[in-house]
Amino acid sequence: MQFTSVAAYLAICLVVLCLRLSRRRKSIQQIRGPPAASSLLGHEYELNQEDQVGDLEFRWLKEYGPTWRIKGAFGTDALMTADPKALQHIYHKSAYNYVKKRAQNIVSYMMVGPGIVHVEGVDHQRHRKLMNPAFSASQLRSFLPLFQRNTGRLVEKWKAELTSSSELELVINTWISRITLDIIGEAAFDYNYNTFEDADQSTLAKAYHSLFKDTEYRLPKSTTLFRASWDYIPVPLLKLLQYIPMQPLRRMYNLKSLFAAYGKQILRAKGTQVDTEKQAHNKDVLSILIKANCSSDAKTRLSDAELMAQMSTLTLAGHETTSNTVTFLLYELANHPEYQTRMREEIRESRARIKARGDVDFRMEDLDSMTTCLNAIKETLRVHPIATGLHRVAAKDDVLPLAYPIISASGETITEIPVSKGQVILTSFATYNRLPQVWGEDAHVWNPDRFCKLEAGKQTNVGVFANLMTFSAGTRACIGWRFSVIEMQALIAELVEAFQFRPPVGSGTEKPELQRAPSGLVMIPLIRGKEELGPAMPLRIALVE
Repeated sequence: MQFTSVAAYLAICLVVLCLRLSRRRKSIQQIRGPPAASSLLGHEYELNQEDQVGDLEFRWLKEYGPTWRIKGAFGTDALMTADPKALQHIYHKSAYNYVKKRAQNIVSYMMVGPGIVHVEGVDHQRHRKLMNPAFSASQLRSFLPLFQRNTGRLVEKWKAELTSSSELELVINTWISRITLDIIGEAAFDYNYNTFEDADQSTLAKAYHSLFKDTEYRLPKSTTLFRASWDYIPVPLLKLLQYIPMQPLRRMYNLKSLFAAYGKQILRAKGTQVDTEKQAHNKDVLSILIKANCSSDAKTRLSDAELMAQMSTLTLAGHETTSNTVTFLLYELANHPEYQTRMREEIRESRARIKARGDVDFRMEDLDSMTTCLNAIKETLRVHPIATGLHRVAAKDDVLPLAYPIISASGETITEIPVSKGQVILTSFATYNRLPQVWGEDAHVWNPDRFCKLEAGKQTNVGVFANLMTFSAGTRACIGWRFSVIEMQALIAELVEAFQFRPPVGSGTEKPELQRAPSGLVMIPLIRGKEELGPAMPLRIALVE
């Protein structure tokens, strides 16, 4: 798209915006908030340009409390909150009355299609009903041997690398990403992506690598305005944007097209019949989904496009969340060797018990009993959430309750906030996960032992796991959160038992510095000054003595 075309497009959008904004919403004008450097860009550009996730939000939290007002693009007002009662209301009590922001939702459509992440209302209920059986607790626990077998491949690979050296410095996240991509292929589709053994040749692994950095990281001002205008464009027209030959739109379209080819290959291999003896015993997610889809009423089934979108969503979200969290957990262990030692001792004690009873591998109850390890997973999800927040838009006039009152611009105490239909609300998961009122005065410190002291009964019920917002909450919470947690438990138990993790040394005189970089509403690990490498987390590993 030529610059003149973009300019013309924006000019038309601005005319439309002026008409739509002629009636300004007054309901949140009394809420205090930071001034914006630009009335046109608001805070959207500033948030996208943050050095580290939370740099702005944590400062605003300290100044204004858990809820404040920010500026959106084109002079609009948006509410930003990390208040647990407000989050509970938005995601639990009135979930379908707070819809996704159009610009945000069309990005998910461009990446994966009309899957469960994209659809709203009754369509979302239909998708969720069909997918729930594949994500029951008992079903997901049956994947533990699969997780352990694949983790064993990673352990043996690293041990082989260490035969000629006592210590190696590896880019940990690339290894974890490869194995989790293979795991989701087998668990979800009974299909071998073969990215671990053949990563250099895997077009799928290459397509997913650096995806969020390429599409969301530090967008220029023109792209920020272009994206902001999407909220005012009819959805049918927005869906045509994926065909525009400009970055990062082309990057998203290419990914979706590539996975479509994989998806068709997977479906051909599996076949459309699910009533054969083989299919009846298959436990992968897709087999269960196809079976449920075929037995449902025609009006409640998934279309071919929706089924393909589910497969793409599962592949992207199913490996990225686990990979990112395990990567950051190993980083924290490298910087907290005393806690790493405690975890290893707990794993060894559990290993001794399973040997004493004549078993070889951990059972699910063994992993659940390792509270030191489980608390490390919880704390890493808290401090390093891959999803840092989500936008929601009020579908009707409503009132948001607050757990923690704030002070208005006129000095009054506010305990609830009336919101008008169409009001944009940015729910900050990263900020909620750092609220001192919820997590303690050391909320900005990685301290897994906090989960031994927290009194769950005194907290407002919000998140699906450990009351964190990392997997979102309510009816739109991540459907695969249990899958991810069990996979993390299996990975961490095997890796920490076999290897020691230490901070990187790097080459030359400069030690690599981690940057918890915001990439849209996703957090990725980057090496400061070497952003061109894409997501990277170098760590030293050595065999446990």
